[in-house]
Amino acid sequence: MSTRGADFLDRWMVEHLPNAATDDPAAINDLADQAMEAADREGIAVSEIYEEVGSVFEVIAKAMQHSDGSLDD
Repeated sequence: MSTRGADFLDRWMVEHLPNAATDDPAAINDLADQAMEAADREGIAVSEIYEEVGSVFEVIAKAMQHSDGSLDD
């Protein structure tokens, strides 16, 4: 199984998540939608991302806790 979907999502979050943390579900949902649209534009199937990370919403919510938008602890 490829990690292309997860790699894309990680790069997208680093480049696009705001520096301020939020726990607003609507804002996080909008960001998840934007990420999936960007993946589609780059030819990455949404299913590839879901296979690797499960819930994009949860991944972005967790990343919002980090100042740089990364998944690293």
